[in-house]
Amino acid sequence: MPVLGKYAVTVLSAYGLSLLFLVGLVAWSYLRWRGVKAELQRQEDSQDV
Repeated sequence: MPVLGKYAVTVLSAYGLSLLFLVGLVAWSYLRWRGVKAELQRQEDSQDV
């Protein structure tokens, strides 16, 4: 790991926030995908009747 000196807190917090944002985005996308998939399944099931 490079020596960051007095900027270590700033740089590491920026990396941490970016990682947190990306994890949140992936989680939100996955949950949205599950919801849309369930809604499509309900619509398909109601058309079969």
